[in-house]
Amino acid sequence: MVRVVKVKVQVAVWRRRALGVISALGVLAGSSLPAQACTSFVLKGSDGGRVYGRTMEFGQPLGSQAVLIQRGTPLRGNGPDGGVGNGLQWTSRYAVVGLNALGLNDVVPDGMNEKGLAGGLLYFAGYAQFQSVPSGETKRSINSAQLLTYVLTNFATIDEVKRGLPQVLVNGAAVKVFGGPLPIHMTLHDRSGKSLSVEYIKGELTMMDNPTGTYTNDPPFPYHLAAAGNYANLSAMPPAELTVNGLKLPPASTGGGLHGLPGDFLSTSRFIRALMLSHFAPRNLTTQQQVGTAFRLLGQFDLPPGSILLPPGGSFGGAGSATTYEITEWSVVADQKNLVYYVQTYENPALRTLNFDQLPLDGGAIKVMPLDQPVEVTVLKP
Repeated sequence: MVRVVKVKVQVAVWRRRALGVISALGVLAGSSLPAQACTSFVLKGSDGGRVYGRTMEFGQPLGSQAVLIQRGTPLRGNGPDGGVGNGLQWTSRYAVVGLNALGLNDVVPDGMNEKGLAGGLLYFAGYAQFQSVPSGETKRSINSAQLLTYVLTNFATIDEVKRGLPQVLVNGAAVKVFGGPLPIHMTLHDRSGKSLSVEYIKGELTMMDNPTGTYTNDPPFPYHLAAAGNYANLSAMPPAELTVNGLKLPPASTGGGLHGLPGDFLSTSRFIRALMLSHFAPRNLTTQQQVGTAFRLLGQFDLPPGSILLPPGGSFGGAGSATTYEITEWSVVADQKNLVYYVQTYENPALRTLNFDQLPLDGGAIKVMPLDQPVEVTVLKP
């Protein structure tokens, strides 16, 4: 079953739907879930273009490298039994750039294609439940880890995604190098300005328009939208001066309009922070200039080492008996107008780019490009 949900509804409807989702699934209070703190948003340029930005945090090193999936590349989905390549077979219609994970070159957790469709997979622990694959339907199936790869290699717009994605069955089979199933949901953005939330809950595909362009992790997307109305009082403008019995009490500092903006690393708090900061971002900058704005905003979501500790044990905890911490492994910004994909890593904050007009888009292969370039330090002298 597929649900396509429109956003032109009253806030009260959002709240009822969100509470229904949470109630039906059960909030996993007290359970130990993998640390995962990805955040994403979209900015609009004064020239009509858009940039999409996101951070990647994970409970284990992803070892990501840059990849180019060329046009005409044969790709094979993994079936519901976890078999590698025994699912859906397809050929890349569009060239795609992005970052891979865990040495799997056909697994792109974030990327953009040559038509400017961009997006990412974000962790959705405790809620993601993918589709059952009936007997004899394995050849229609892909693994959840391959979801964004399938979309970016096949579709150019959000409307195409809405029509085409329901034709594919997405299974939740375990990914060996990951140590289990990959529970994700997906955010997508096209060049026309449309954004889409894609979630698989209780075995059903739900696609929901996302005019905010903002996305984080669990709980389900309707909950985030329902909660956002509680912050309608926030503004980038300073609050009005307060007068009490003739005594004027002006704001003591700039920034008072955003007093109450959540500053912690909960996914619900990051959603509100990303929503407000992207909403109040400058609108008189070109798309290319907004790339710089996007990276400054992404910096608001960097995890300082030690801010989120991972207890020992399991694929997402510390190695052996050691406690480790989660970091922002990389941040990316996709310029959807000029078709440039920017990458910044924890080890090297210098920007590296993948420019579609400088890449061999044809060839039928996956090209891998390392991100281990040394940091360049400029020594200033009088």
